[in-house]
Amino acid sequence: MNYEEIKNKIKEIIEKTTFKVEEISVICEESPSTGASHNPAGRLWCLVRSNESRFLIGRNGETLAALNHLIRRALERDYPENEQILGLILDVNDYQKKKIENLKALAHMLSERAIFFKSSIEADPMSSYDRRIIHEFLSEKPNIKTESTGEGRDRRVVIKYADE
Repeated sequence: MNYEEIKNKIKEIIEKTTFKVEEISVICEESPSTGASHNPAGRLWCLVRSNESRFLIGRNGETLAALNHLIRRALERDYPENEQILGLILDVNDYQKKKIENLKALAHMLSERAIFFKSSIEADPMSSYDRRIIHEFLSEKPNIKTESTGEGRDRRVVIKYADE
């Protein structure tokens, strides 16, 4: 995979937005495992540094999510044989990294609560991406099972105590 081509495509897409972005540097890296890393296994992580990050991130990360989608679709069209593009994550000034760390902290706290009370604990509704981070993070934790429940925007993770 040619990371320079991917970097250039990301820069091209960001420069076509109406945002006034002065500095853009894109770093692409692969992460081998979920462990302590902020990057889920085998994903291509692309970091954008910008002085105007609030425009690229948007309210509650909505603009960044849309930008992620657009960039993934453009790269899928240009590199249809590359499966890593499907899992590409665009991060602006470590916003995604911090969000993933916060989700893991929440998952840990809720799983500890489920173990202490020996019951099921429901998280607040969240996106499918956020739910997947929690499912992956807790997948190896003993005595804990996770599942998603609900419909549409009310879909949430349920963390269950499972006595083995």
